[in-house]
Amino acid sequence: MSDPAPPPAPGAAPALRRLLDLLASGAAAEDYAAVPARARRDGAGPEALAEIEEATALALTVHRTLGQHRRREAELTALFDTATDLAASRDLDQVLRAIVHRARLLLGTDTAYLTLPDEVAGDTYMRVTDGSVSPLFQNLRLSLGDGLGGLVAQTARPYATPDYRTDERFRHTGRIDAGVAEEGLVAILGVPLLLGTGASAADGRGHVVGVLFAADRQPRAFSPDQVALLCSLAAHAAIALDTAAALADTRAALAELNAANTVIRAHAAAVHRAEQVHDRLTDLVLRGADVAEVAAEVATLLGGRIAVRDAEGHPPPAPGRGYSRTGRAAAAALADAVERSRTEGRAVRHGDGWVCAVLAGQELLGSLLLSGREDLDDADRRLFERAGVVTALLLLLRRSAAEAEHRVRGELLTDLLTAPDRDPAALLARGRRLGVDLSRPHLVLVAEAGPQGRSRLAGAATQYLFGRRPAAGARAVSAEHDDAVVLLLPAEPGAGADGTAAAAARRLARLAGRPVTVGAGGPAAGPAGLAAAHAEAARCVRALHALGRTGDGASAASLGFLGVLLGDGHEVAGFVARTLGPLLEYDARRGTELVRTLRAYFACGGSLTRAKDELHVHVNTVVQRLDRVEVLLGRDWNGPERALELQLALRLALLSHG
Repeated sequence: MSDPAPPPAPGAAPALRRLLDLLASGAAAEDYAAVPARARRDGAGPEALAEIEEATALALTVHRTLGQHRRREAELTALFDTATDLAASRDLDQVLRAIVHRARLLLGTDTAYLTLPDEVAGDTYMRVTDGSVSPLFQNLRLSLGDGLGGLVAQTARPYATPDYRTDERFRHTGRIDAGVAEEGLVAILGVPLLLGTGASAADGRGHVVGVLFAADRQPRAFSPDQVALLCSLAAHAAIALDTAAALADTRAALAELNAANTVIRAHAAAVHRAEQVHDRLTDLVLRGADVAEVAAEVATLLGGRIAVRDAEGHPPPAPGRGYSRTGRAAAAALADAVERSRTEGRAVRHGDGWVCAVLAGQELLGSLLLSGREDLDDADRRLFERAGVVTALLLLLRRSAAEAEHRVRGELLTDLLTAPDRDPAALLARGRRLGVDLSRPHLVLVAEAGPQGRSRLAGAATQYLFGRRPAAGARAVSAEHDDAVVLLLPAEPGAGADGTAAAAARRLARLAGRPVTVGAGGPAAGPAGLAAAHAEAARCVRALHALGRTGDGASAASLGFLGVLLGDGHEVAGFVARTLGPLLEYDARRGTELVRTLRAYFACGGSLTRAKDELHVHVNTVVQRLDRVEVLLGRDWNGPERALELQLALRLALLSHG
């Protein structure tokens, strides 16, 4: 019996099915090599083995193609997702972090990072890192040309190295090498973030705005596909940066447009408000409003308080009261601010407020003080300055009207002084028609400034009267007469002739710019009485010159015994009371004899010995009494001028008592 026939050699079909299963399951490439080996162990024939090996090679090709397709699909998906991020997100940091993270995943590297230039520092810095563990590496800064990244930024081309530590193509620095070593990086790929073509490079590479890196901690060679993929991601990152810059520029432009629109609206509002203010101020002027009403209206518009000052910085006189004064220090500070406003031609700061000079050409008419507003915008400042112009207009109109009226009243005063007895009733009636009640008590002032200053003094007198605001229904008058200027002032309660003359001398001197001597007569009423008061005032002026008191102001009552001689009334009792009053009162109260002792002392030529014989007292008694006289009359009682007045008063007292 013959041996059984051997089983047929296995064919290629099982192996081919196995290869198809591996392709379907996506097995690793190593699994494909096991299929021919198994067929060989199973005794497959040469033809079958050849077919199986050919099919295995073809399956590996298909496997690689499918892998490439899957990888390409993943890359395209990543690029699509990145593009979606660019379209959907306005957060630049979020987009850059996503790009760096995808670069790390797609290239399968240990780390990925992105550097951007610092225009201020002139180098580049780490903007985003993914997979980094070293703080030193994360804070690296690279100068242009340093390291792999510096070369990429300088040349605008990709660079890769399988081992950065030993690659001599790059400029190594201690800080960069230390950071790379601490991170443990070996293989590095860097590609530029490019914008445009030829924006800054002559060869058309484009403008580098950053560098994208992928790095491994093991030696590795990067394929051209990986370089291209990283370049694509870098292009998306460049677009993100460009979009963010464009968005920032757009926002800046919108902000500028909004600011410009705000300015335009504010300007339009200011113009509209200026028109309203102009109409309001014009209406006030046409209705005949005074300076105080204009100031009150502007103060309401500005939300502050406005005070009016004259050319010398003093407040205008209140109704029924004389001219008020500002403290010396405050007046000096205000004068400085007014001068600055006058020089600059605009309102200036003054303390916590503002000052605006009121000008008519170069003539200073006064100033406006605004308080309660530390800051003024341009519109409010122009409003305040416009108030100064309107105030100047009102002051000029008021002064022009006053000067016209003043000339007519001046003619009345001239006629009164020239011929008071010609027709007193007609003068009184004429005065009433002009608002000057000559039957009312008046002070008469005679002012002199020398031949050179007469014309300036006349104008100063007009300004002086213009600045006064006496009691209601009373008007002051001035006129040039006999080389002097005569002022007729309604007498006011509490305002004596002496004080009025002295104050007028000071103010007229400031207004005229030269010394002014003023004599006062009166109070007097009626044409004859006023003419007599004028004569007395003129004599006082001559007496002041004779006494060397040019530039001073006084009345007969304040000139001592000269006043007795100059005054028409020869007020002996008043002179005696003013000169010897303290001694007379002391003798009457204490029963002493100070007046008798003083008379004896002068009668004996100032001899204490002869005086004690005349009085029949001890010399010490005379000395003690004279000491008391000094206490009561002052230390200058025995001076030449004072002694003369005392002797005249003693003689007049003796005569008046028989």
